Amino acid sequence: MVETTAYKPLDMDTLAHRLTSVEAITQRIGADGSKWKVKEVGDGNLNLVFIVEGPLGSVIVKQALPYVRLVGDSWPLPLYRSFYEFHALTRQAARDPGLVPEIYHFDEGQALIAMEFLSPHVILRGKLIAGERVDDLASRLGRFCARTLFRGSDLSMKAAQRKADAALFLGNVEIIAITEGLVFCDPYFDAERNHHTEGLNALVGQMRDDVALKTEVQHLFVKFGANAETMLHGDLHTGSIMCTDTETKIIDPEFGMYGPMGFDVGMLIANFLMAYFSQPAHRSDQDLAGYQAWILDVTKDIWTSFVAEFTILWNSERDGMLYPKSMFEDQGHSSEPALQAVLSNIWFDALGFCGIEMHRRTLSLAHNADFESIEDPATRAPLEARNLMMGCDLILNRSAIGTVDALTMLAESFNRKAVL
Repeated sequence: MVETTAYKPLDMDTLAHRLTSVEAITQRIGADGSKWKVKEVGDGNLNLVFIVEGPLGSVIVKQALPYVRLVGDSWPLPLYRSFYEFHALTRQAARDPGLVPEIYHFDEGQALIAMEFLSPHVILRGKLIAGERVDDLASRLGRFCARTLFRGSDLSMKAAQRKADAALFLGNVEIIAITEGLVFCDPYFDAERNHHTEGLNALVGQMRDDVALKTEVQHLFVKFGANAETMLHGDLHTGSIMCTDTETKIIDPEFGMYGPMGFDVGMLIANFLMAYFSQPAHRSDQDLAGYQAWILDVTKDIWTSFVAEFTILWNSERDGMLYPKSMFEDQGHSSEPALQAVLSNIWFDALGFCGIEMHRRTLSLAHNADFESIEDPATRAPLEARNLMMGCDLILNRSAIGTVDALTMLAESFNRKAVL
């Protein structure tokens, strides 16, 4: 076994020595650690990530650090987040098989997970910046959201099991606190770790002076904190999706928690909208319109696929305590109106969370590369301004945006505006 008496971060020099006794790893890459090639590839905000290659194959080794890697040891963070990532991955693997990496080994004491090395997969956000397309992307993402959210809820799970599971994930306190602060609060005041592009000051000030906007954000924060509908990925964005041209996998659910179904859906859609708004800086005029249209088509199809799969599960796997068939079908009554009401609630919540994520990724800590990779602030600021203003519209007027077509039409209208 890996040393468990005292946590110690791995490095490229010590990893092979420390992990050659782990059979679940050696049987996949070879037992002779001297023949392993170790490469540190962690480019995220929190963790160490290594690709370990041997004569028989490759694995990913991911280890939590006792602080936020993006900031340093001035922001301590508990190691137990790897425990929740492990449990989230096992549940997602059961609820939508094949869409998350296979886990080979988990060491709680070392906050370490060894898992399937996804190759030749790359991070979706990079593909979107590069103007690449992925076959069947929307349907896979829509089905993943529907299956994991439905099957992790009181619509499907037995009540005692779901309550025990929700209690387990309530322990992920410090990780959830990052979302609570960085997403729902920091963008709307001058928080210490905030930063934004030169040229946005007036717009940001206008947003922070908008009491109605901030009130709606806090209404959504209440839903996030109090509505434990289902197990969430918690950080579902284009940086936590890995793709080839034809295959899609979901990674990094260490922000797993119980919350409202609309949260994962909204975060995901927000990141596609941000990719959309950033495109004028990444594409030539010849390619721009077609690629932006493709991004909006993916956005629409994610929701369409989500609704279709959720409906199938509603009719075939609704075995939990909510909307029981004894109250509907068993009495000869259709549950379709109830289904449509549930889907409407998810949609309107998703729009609100979408708007907040569009603000967070532009104003708070940990911005998106979609915008951050645009070197010229004079080019970046107007694109971010469109993103911020659409976010405000979604938060304030979400109840009037009844369809995904209306959402993408709204994006197109903001894309034509000279906000700055």
